[in-house]
Amino acid sequence: MTRIALVTAPAARGTDYDMPPLLAAMRQAGADAHEVDWDDDAIDWPEFDLVLLRSTWDYFERLPEFLAWAERVSEQTRLLNPLDVIRWNTDKHYLADLERAGVPVVPSTFIEPRENAHHAVDQFLAQYGPLTPTLSPRGRGGKNDIVVKPAVGAGSRDAQRHARDDRAAIVAHVERLLDAKRSVLLQPYLDRVDQHGETALLFFDGVFTHAIRKGPLLKRGAGATTGLFAKETIEPRTPSADEIAVAQHAVAAIPFEQPLLYARVDLIHDDDGSPRLLELELVEPSVFVGYADGAAERFAQAIVQRADLEKPIATRRCAPPSP
Repeated sequence: MTRIALVTAPAARGTDYDMPPLLAAMRQAGADAHEVDWDDDAIDWPEFDLVLLRSTWDYFERLPEFLAWAERVSEQTRLLNPLDVIRWNTDKHYLADLERAGVPVVPSTFIEPRENAHHAVDQFLAQYGPLTPTLSPRGRGGKNDIVVKPAVGAGSRDAQRHARDDRAAIVAHVERLLDAKRSVLLQPYLDRVDQHGETALLFFDGVFTHAIRKGPLLKRGAGATTGLFAKETIEPRTPSADEIAVAQHAVAAIPFEQPLLYARVDLIHDDDGSPRLLELELVEPSVFVGYADGAAERFAQAIVQRADLEKPIATRRCAPPSP
């Protein structure tokens, strides 16, 4: 029987709502599937035909350790998504790569630990200053608010929305991250997210499967979340043709072998109502299989097929011969 590890973290146990339906669907598909912790030293990873990242939501707090673990596992068995994808996607500098590939991304500016926070913030505020809706160029948004977040992070941890005229708070937030030797990402807050929310589009084996709507997460002046991830309001959504086109463009622009087993594309709308990429989730995204009929079964079939293709021919599960 095909053995598959669905990898989580101790702190995520009981909070990954994809895990129970996915485990059930994989077992129904004939796989021997197990939920395991990525940092459990007792796990013998070569015993699994496939190791699948699912809810390793503490990785950014221990990134060197997590990447070293991923490298060891990828040398012993099949890790998905692959190691080179994990290395690339755990740092939001990938947004610059996608922008260069023509993907419409939310305008993004990075500040590195060696840079001066005051100077970098002033440059950003000058570029994305207060604008009236009628004067706002396509995609600039952020007429009032600024988002500060770490370049390596997950679950909206350490991300906050600031009023653009509260320069002291913006600089203090940036300096706090820089002092911790963390790169910082600045983005204008696109106001349409307050009404439209985010659209997250899921792809299994490169094929669009379903989408959900997330309500707005960041409130002006609110502190950063202290939990493993920020609480989200989720509901099914039928994406627009424009959203599907941008999501497919983003997936096609991933600079690694295609198709990936799974991808989630998070979009928000700019002032003109055009979708823009907020994040491309290729490491440990929730895939919201409970919000679309058959999604768990579709994902399970794709996973089992990938695992079977990696097994030696003599041990692959084959259909019985015709009578």
